[in-house]
Amino acid sequence: MQTLKFLILFFILVFIFSIKKNYAQNIPQPYKGKIIRFEKFNSKYVNPRNIDVWLPENYQENQKYAVLYMNDGQMLFDANTTWNKQEWKIDETLTELEAQKKIKSCIVVGIWNNDKLRHSEYFPQKPFKKFLTKAQQDSLMGAKRNPKQSLFGGEIISDNYLKFLVKELKPFIDKKFSTHKKQKNTFIGGASMGGLISMYAICEYPNVFGGAICMSTHWIGIHRAENNPIPNAFMQYLAEKLPNPKNHLMYFDTGTATLDALYPPFQQKADVILEKKGFVMGKNLITKVFEGDDHSEKSWQKRLHIPLVFLLGER
Repeated sequence: MQTLKFLILFFILVFIFSIKKNYAQNIPQPYKGKIIRFEKFNSKYVNPRNIDVWLPENYQENQKYAVLYMNDGQMLFDANTTWNKQEWKIDETLTELEAQKKIKSCIVVGIWNNDKLRHSEYFPQKPFKKFLTKAQQDSLMGAKRNPKQSLFGGEIISDNYLKFLVKELKPFIDKKFSTHKKQKNTFIGGASMGGLISMYAICEYPNVFGGAICMSTHWIGIHRAENNPIPNAFMQYLAEKLPNPKNHLMYFDTGTATLDALYPPFQQKADVILEKKGFVMGKNLITKVFEGDDHSEKSWQKRLHIPLVFLLGER
């Protein structure tokens, strides 16, 4: 009987250890610094998701840090934990730039996307509602990711996603960590749809975000450019809602290969609107084209230092 009890206890302990080991393997291992995970962060606006917070190597409670909120947060830190074995290497890049004294100290808040609802959460809601006809809206909502899966996965809820960031996540981060809370030290970024929602965030909440990183911005919204009314809707929205250029920084870029090959004409249109609204190239606006770069974390990783210095460098 004692032997049976011992065996049962042994197998329970092995099972618990196995769960803990698998959980630890799921957490990204940073190059330097520390990652703290808040698993299944709850919200009244959107579905729960993991939040991975990266703290620089010499993080101290008596020092204040700028905060960079990054969309698609599961892709940032460790290729061993990502679906495509690629990563942004944002921890490596920030560590090296700070060591070179090119940027101020920064915390990164990696906000996991919600997989099948990613398109619904990242597609700017107001331009969809205001600048597309009902017929266009209905047609786009029928778009497919593949023959068996809808592209959107549900109604567009990006306004709720932004409420989650601004009303729930940011107050939590500011309370939990030693942050600069004001707009001039609060930034948001991402690529593709993550770049699109970053553009939308700074336009909707200019008093919260002081700068946006919009890499390979998915201006086309779906997967085709021909006969697509979405880019024009986004341009109309920008013309109405761009933040004040006096206290905001905006970074855009695009590659020229794979999906990125579709973006340059629309980025050029966006640049015209930005400059008409008072943004000055090289001062509070940067737009770059990277010949040969494709639509991947490997490409974004190579050029990430540029927007980081732009947003976090001493001005």
